[in-house]
Amino acid sequence: MDSNSTVDRRSQILLLLSEVGRISVASLSDQFRVSEVTIRNDLARLEQKGLLIKTRGGAIRNERVAIDPELTEKQQQHYAEKKLIGKKVIEFISDGDTIILDSGTTTIEIAKNLEVFSDLTVITNGVNIAGYLSKLKNIKVIMPGGFLRHSSLSLVGVHAEQNLRNFFCDKLFLGVDGIECKYGLFTPNLEEAHINRVMIDISKEVFVVTDSSKFLRRSFAFIAPIDKIHTLVTDSGIPEEEKNILKDMGKNVVVV
Repeated sequence: MDSNSTVDRRSQILLLLSEVGRISVASLSDQFRVSEVTIRNDLARLEQKGLLIKTRGGAIRNERVAIDPELTEKQQQHYAEKKLIGKKVIEFISDGDTIILDSGTTTIEIAKNLEVFSDLTVITNGVNIAGYLSKLKNIKVIMPGGFLRHSSLSLVGVHAEQNLRNFFCDKLFLGVDGIECKYGLFTPNLEEAHINRVMIDISKEVFVVTDSSKFLRRSFAFIAPIDKIHTLVTDSGIPEEEKNILKDMGKNVVVV
């Protein structure tokens, strides 16, 4: 069996499961045109990784996986690395760009360095990021609306997602809570994952910005497979094997 197609199929199974909550062996067999034995093996391996719970005839999301920490707690973790990433990312932004900063403690470090630009449009679902950028008169700020998640100060929900689809952006800077090259990008919250996928869909270039502690970690909600990103910006603690996989996939890996 082709290992690449197997990994891709399992990533797509996780994506589907994150959207609908429950899947059946029969429907997956039809969708991917493989045997039910193969699908059962996929589900068994994903259950071993704690990414789903097998049921009779299918699987459901494992909602007991992962913790969604408060923003204040996350801000204190690996702050030096996040600060370096925030400064480095400026090299990839140009005046006239429309960029997206998703909510997070790494992306706000990017926001703190945007004062050097004279003409920039920033779309963000981070209330704290918008608040910071409100002090910079040369930055146009767009917020998508939606429901406020108090723990992360982020706007999420169907309304936010629908509003975002009215835009097409040059670059997305996406923070994640977990990344493993064989499986993809993860966050603890399902609504955050949904809006992150919309951000990816409407962006010409996708930059994942994350400190190296997030590697080889997975959370409850699957965002997207690795092939959706173009550039990864991280610190020197990135596992060598993960860095090599990314480079073999043709991804630009920037280490600060």
